[in-house]
Amino acid sequence: MDKIMLWNRRLRSQSPKTAGAGSVPAMAKGSGRKARARADELAGIHRVASNRRARHDYEILETYECGLALLGAEVKSLRLGHIALQDAYARIDRGEAWLLGAHVAPYEYASGYGRFDPDRPRKLLMHRSQIDELSGQVAQKSLTLIPLSVYFKDGKAKVEIALARGRHLYDKRHAIAARDAEMDTRRAIKEYQSR
Repeated sequence: MDKIMLWNRRLRSQSPKTAGAGSVPAMAKGSGRKARARADELAGIHRVASNRRARHDYEILETYECGLALLGAEVKSLRLGHIALQDAYARIDRGEAWLLGAHVAPYEYASGYGRFDPDRPRKLLMHRSQIDELSGQVAQKSLTLIPLSVYFKDGKAKVEIALARGRHLYDKRHAIAARDAEMDTRRAIKEYQSR
């Protein structure tokens, strides 16, 4: 029991945002793909796939890191990057978290026992307290759980899921306008500094 408490304390001290033992640590300076790639490289993460459309269609409220229960051939297929997250979502059913709608292409060299259904539901591995917290928030506030990315961390397959609220069309336009204004500001600052 003492080891678990020490581990949780260490995780909390590493990250300013602590939503539990499995929360994703804060990123490096900047918020673009390059900053994310730098932060991943420092943490020993090999990103396999990301759901870029999710950040456009949803307002991300909170993110969680959870394990992914896979079969042997699925792991090999994931390492090759053969996964589609576009229509994927997560659901909590009977106290367990499941990833639904994610398509993992069959591994071409698997035969017999190694074959699997590419669209089968896959169990997400999370702490009981996190599952209970998420199920309460999803039920009360009409939020949804969506996968943002799949990656390998220390050789284990992980999924970053987000507690999110769907955006309306006018929200999407506002987000695009804000992002464009921020890019113009950065460009102007960079131009001014280079003089």
